[in-house]
Amino acid sequence: MPDQLPPCPECASELAYEMGALVVCPMCGHEWAPGDADDAETHLEVRDSVGNVLADGDSVTIAKDLKVKGAGGGTVKVGTKVNGIRLITDGVGDHDIDAKVPGFGQMQLKSSVVKKVV
Repeated sequence: MPDQLPPCPECASELAYEMGALVVCPMCGHEWAPGDADDAETHLEVRDSVGNVLADGDSVTIAKDLKVKGAGGGTVKVGTKVNGIRLITDGVGDHDIDAKVPGFGQMQLKSSVVKKVV
């Protein structure tokens, strides 16, 4: 392996590995894009339905019933808690959150239909 991966910015572990476009630390679970280490200002600020700033790893609740299209359909009910969200910029349409919704699995959400759990 000619290129050595950088140590984890969270725990300084040297055991980081590549997973797609991200680098992952097996010790603490932190994920980051290579070359993205201290570029926090370059990230888009995403706000929930009431104006709270969201960040990767936050927990949110669903603010209104969501009808799920495809894969059996169904409805995600108001108040469903979703842990460990990931902010994305390449979502379908204007979806800017990737998360695992209990009972539905992995899906993309709009920040306008979630509320940050404080």
